[in-house]
Amino acid sequence: MDSFGGISLFVQVADTRSFTETGRQLGLSSSAVGKSIARMEERLGVRLFHRSTRSMTLTAEGALFLDRCRRILGEIEAAEAELSDAAGSPRGRLRISTPQLSGLIMPALDGFMAQYPDIELDVDLSDRMVDIIEEGFDAVIRTGEQHDSRLVSRRLGSCGQVLVGSPGYLERHGTPAHPSELRAHACLLHKFPATGKIERWPFRLAASEAEPELPQTFSANTIEVLAFLALQDKGLAFLPTFIVRDALSRGALRIVLGDYIDETVTFWILWPASRYASPKLRVFIDYISQNLRV
Repeated sequence: MDSFGGISLFVQVADTRSFTETGRQLGLSSSAVGKSIARMEERLGVRLFHRSTRSMTLTAEGALFLDRCRRILGEIEAAEAELSDAAGSPRGRLRISTPQLSGLIMPALDGFMAQYPDIELDVDLSDRMVDIIEEGFDAVIRTGEQHDSRLVSRRLGSCGQVLVGSPGYLERHGTPAHPSELRAHACLLHKFPATGKIERWPFRLAASEAEPELPQTFSANTIEVLAFLALQDKGLAFLPTFIVRDALSRGALRIVLGDYIDETVTFWILWPASRYASPKLRVFIDYISQNLRV
């Protein structure tokens, strides 16, 4: 059992990257936490963390050990759940990461909280590419193809993407009939958080036609800001249909250059591959799969 306690403490240090913060959470001194990690390193014969006065990072051996430790703790939690009432009434802390799309995500999370009040949600709303294993997330919701063999994924749904502008903007500046005319328009652009690169607008053009250079009137790393500005007559924005569905239906936004764009975005939920998912994770995956309105 001492080994299990050491494993749990090691995982917590890996999550916080701090002896002090881990000690605060567990009611221990930072020196006690540090000594416990040192004893574990001595017993294993490897160094688990690179330490400096300013930072703490996992070594290659530490990252490998962390992956296995998370699986061990997950199996213990699942076994305990199977032997207790918790299997019938999922409970505990669930750490998840979702895109910074509160209008899409929050209704589903609100419904989940109402249905499973004993599950504590720790949510990271961020568009950055998190490392699920390294950062200790139970599950993440993301878009695009996923190729990490350490993860299991389930498709949540797909929706189209459209270029839109408000009637007020289009009346003042005209409606472009061809992508080449966008040079004379205000373009509201999405910037990828991880790279800082601007997302291209995927027009279907003839082989002889060059892709238009878009004026960078405004750029942001979250698309909800672009939708807001488009509604304020500030320019054209390329957005998924779920975020502009209501605005299109009431005429507050109009589709522009629809004949030149045929693009979809797919949402996935991903979680660490293991032999047994805990009850709280299983019900979260099932609920989100059924209730996320993409």
